[in-house]
Amino acid sequence: MAGLNKVMLIGNVGKDPEMRYTANGSAVTTFSLAVNRNFTGADGERREETDWFDVVTWTKLAELCSQFLQKGRQAYVEGRLQTRSWEGQDGQKHYKTEVVAQTVLFLGSGPGGRGGGAARMEAYEDAAPAASGPASHVDPDDLPFE
Repeated sequence: MAGLNKVMLIGNVGKDPEMRYTANGSAVTTFSLAVNRNFTGADGERREETDWFDVVTWTKLAELCSQFLQKGRQAYVEGRLQTRSWEGQDGQKHYKTEVVAQTVLFLGSGPGGRGGGAARMEAYEDAAPAASGPASHVDPDDLPFE
């Protein structure tokens, strides 16, 4: 039986994206995405919680995200979950789960996604399929971030 690893999120960029290059010259951009969830608590009160996701984009998609995304801008991100592990200087094993994006839609016209609406939406997809994309052959030790 085949597996499925797919994530779809709509939220606001939490800080300006950071673009770097791996040792082999592949562009990689990371940013955080805040996704709000509204619900009614057991006491009947309406509540809102925010979940934060670390997003990684590669190659042309990374360059476009670095250029067009900024803190506060609303975005749709579609991709897969990936967990990396490494041993820290303290000898402890560390884990990080990230969303590796294949598609990013830039929603709205700027921070907060106000003023643009769907008519201004721009879609950018990573040309490389997930199984053979840059992330599949990059050694985690080569990554320029923790």
